[in-house]
Amino acid sequence: DLRPPVISLAFSPGLGIFMAVLVQMTITGKSFTGGNMEITVTTNLTASSQLRQDTAGIPMFSTRNCHIAVISVKTNLPSRMLPKVISKFLNSTLQNVLPGLLCPAVDAVLLLVNAKFTTMTSEMPLGTAGTLQYALLNPPVTTEMFIELDLKAILHQQEGKEVDLPMDQPSLASLPPKRDAATQLVLSESFLSAELSILLVSFNLNISNNTVLGLPPLVTTMLGDLVPEISKVLPPSQPVVVEMREEKAPVVSITPDQSFVQLFSTATFWVSPSDSAPESLFVLNVHSNLEAQFAVAEEKLQLSLALRSLSHVALASSSLGMFDELPLKGVLADIIHVAYVPSINGVLHGGVPLPNLLGITYQRANVSRFKVG
Repeated sequence: DLRPPVISLAFSPGLGIFMAVLVQMTITGKSFTGGNMEITVTTNLTASSQLRQDTAGIPMFSTRNCHIAVISVKTNLPSRMLPKVISKFLNSTLQNVLPGLLCPAVDAVLLLVNAKFTTMTSEMPLGTAGTLQYALLNPPVTTEMFIELDLKAILHQQEGKEVDLPMDQPSLASLPPKRDAATQLVLSESFLSAELSILLVSFNLNISNNTVLGLPPLVTTMLGDLVPEISKVLPPSQPVVVEMREEKAPVVSITPDQSFVQLFSTATFWVSPSDSAPESLFVLNVHSNLEAQFAVAEEKLQLSLALRSLSHVALASSSLGMFDELPLKGVLADIIHVAYVPSINGVLHGGVPLPNLLGITYQRANVSRFKVG
């Protein structure tokens, strides 16, 4: 009969985990007098395990040593029936037998823990645009208070091409002290920027009068009211399509107060006459500043954007000749706010999968923003 053990754990700085297990068991059998005999044994198992990194970049515990100390041995036999020589024999026998019975249990537990670690490196989909995989960048670091895992993200586009990520790791000194019994996960600006870069193709959108309610009428008459050069060369009331495309990776900026995403887009204005093929009127380079809000749901980091401003609008090319593009800034902001940003948020709704560390859940996670320098 084995009672539930009492387990104490402590971090071993620079090594891993120290474990102390108080074990109480009762052994029953026949005594040398022919009656039933019970032996109640209390032992203390101590073991230390090393946390290291395997060749696949997965954390792994391995047992360094295991010791068994017999604290007490009690029987249901009267003391006069248990000579000291028998008592010593019992103690020495248990001291030899118990390590072979109990120490393998430590190895078995560590195998289960290591099996949970392997799920950390599983590839997870980023919508239909690519995959995300986590692995250790450096060997684990154990301190007196916590274990630090320095992870790297491996991002692949759908066609299999890996996305380059900067390997320079930010300093963690500016983070607040870690709360007891809490896991703290830090995601860098560069990681979030790279994750958005994989989704760029999914951001592309053609916007017309039928795309969404709330837009100004997308016809040549509206453009001609803003840019006289258009009214001189195009017939009125022709449908216009605005083609939004991302030209380079977004940039994520995080501060304690606010987080922003910068988008670097092109807005191509097409006219679509009913009796001929669409014609490109002009292309604008557009830099947008969007406020980012973070939340955690379904074990993923959720990101939603809201337009704050257009920091840059410039004419890149034109079939109408040169003209002042600034009058178009207001209608372009409306198009991005009403149609383009909601479309991007729809793409981002799938979220960023968070690392699966020993099966922990993020249901009660608090999201905080910190500038990590």
